[in-house]
Amino acid sequence: MSLKKSTKERIKQYILEKIEMGDKAIAQTTADNFEVSLTTVYRYIRELNNDGLIKKKGRNYVLEEMRKIKVYDTNKKLEEDKIFSDIIEKIVKKLPDNVYKIWQYAFTEMMNNAIDHSNASEITVYVSQNPCSTRIMIDDNGIGIFEKIREYCGYDCLDDAVNELFKGKLTTDSENHTGEGIYFTSRMIEDFGVLSGGKIFTHNPHFDITRDVCSVPGLENFKDEKGTIVVMIMPNNSKVNIKEVFDMFSDIDNGFIKTHIPLRNIFTDGFPVSRSQAKRLSARFEDFERIVLDFEGIDDMGQGFAHELFVVFKKKHQDVELEVINANDDVKKMLSHVGANVIEN
Repeated sequence: MSLKKSTKERIKQYILEKIEMGDKAIAQTTADNFEVSLTTVYRYIRELNNDGLIKKKGRNYVLEEMRKIKVYDTNKKLEEDKIFSDIIEKIVKKLPDNVYKIWQYAFTEMMNNAIDHSNASEITVYVSQNPCSTRIMIDDNGIGIFEKIREYCGYDCLDDAVNELFKGKLTTDSENHTGEGIYFTSRMIEDFGVLSGGKIFTHNPHFDITRDVCSVPGLENFKDEKGTIVVMIMPNNSKVNIKEVFDMFSDIDNGFIKTHIPLRNIFTDGFPVSRSQAKRLSARFEDFERIVLDFEGIDDMGQGFAHELFVVFKKKHQDVELEVINANDDVKKMLSHVGANVIEN
């Protein structure tokens, strides 16, 4: 009995995803998962190979991949939309409309940042695509995004500069930029990272408890890399919708009014304790109407930190709503102890 076309396509997609993951037992894994014979699975593998989607490498299969690299001289006039048309559009145009729109937004925003803010002499764009995902990297040799933020905000270290990106709405050129690009792009692209000055900003759950590039396997060589590298990877069949992402944090009348801050990304030891930490964290909170503080991964917090953030700051900015989510019992006890005026979920 032959399988439905939709089932066949799901099996083929599963095989592609397993190949991308490096599964060494693809045939057996697929047969067990879909309850089909090994003969059927091998037939689909041959079809994928004949269609040019995979190729044999040694005893295993790998995904066929298209790669493209182009270097742009910043001494010449550069426009992000024209660069998108030049090197990106043809590659992502065949993808679903929601994915195409995200790539259009993400690339032009990140490329514009490199053009306008990096002080670089050249910007290199790397694009690679296989049947499962698309990867785009923008590499500039400029001052480095975290160093520029550190200087602008007057911070002592790059870690505090990295933390500003989790809040959003930060720009070193407020007359020409809104500071929204990295915030929204990092929430649209499933695998997004910014590497600069030996530090990394990412929401990737595999890396979000670290800050130093050298502590992430495979990224050690980027420790002394000059400038900034933006890495964006997204499944070609992603279900993320650009409008839904915007609607989560903004409204038509007032724009970008809400931010979500994962505290474990900022306090990597799981224990925010001091008033100084609270003051740095709450810098620019008044730019938002609602701050969602995500305590997942935070074991406890000090009395000074809690009082400064939830009492002192709140008294000065009563129109800013502070919402606490994923707090454990110890965190809730401290909130109660200081008399915090917050929304808890």
